[in-house]
Amino acid sequence: MGKKAVVYWSLTGNTEQMANAVFEGAKEAGADVELLKFSDTSVDDVLGFDAVALGCPAMGNEVLEEGEVEPFFTEMEGKMAGKKIALFGSYDWGGGEWMREWEKRVSAGGATLLSGEGLIVNNEPDEFAVGECKKLGQALANA
Repeated sequence: MGKKAVVYWSLTGNTEQMANAVFEGAKEAGADVELLKFSDTSVDDVLGFDAVALGCPAMGNEVLEEGEVEPFFTEMEGKMAGKKIALFGSYDWGGGEWMREWEKRVSAGGATLLSGEGLIVNNEPDEFAVGECKKLGQALANA
């Protein structure tokens, strides 16, 4: 099954709740999985995992968080061909444009997007959203 990771950035705690649920879903499915913040890891470490779930909320004008996540992902883009990546994050307003752009960047980088699309949740994840996050964790475990 190999090693998996859930890497996230959260401001209000909503994406952190999602990350915890993705992590739980992966663990429940039997994965050897680590839960990390972007600030606590490196691109090379993340690329050493067999599959990774990346979490970031929509920021500003529907973009990735610009202090840590955007520079991290920009560095990762040229190195992620052949990797299995899941995406998730929360948003407050808008239509999920930041996630669609992120999905395109994963595909353009030659990686496989698990579940075919990123998982987005409006504000704090409710019970249904937590269940969807756990399903994403199961997909990560089985990747």
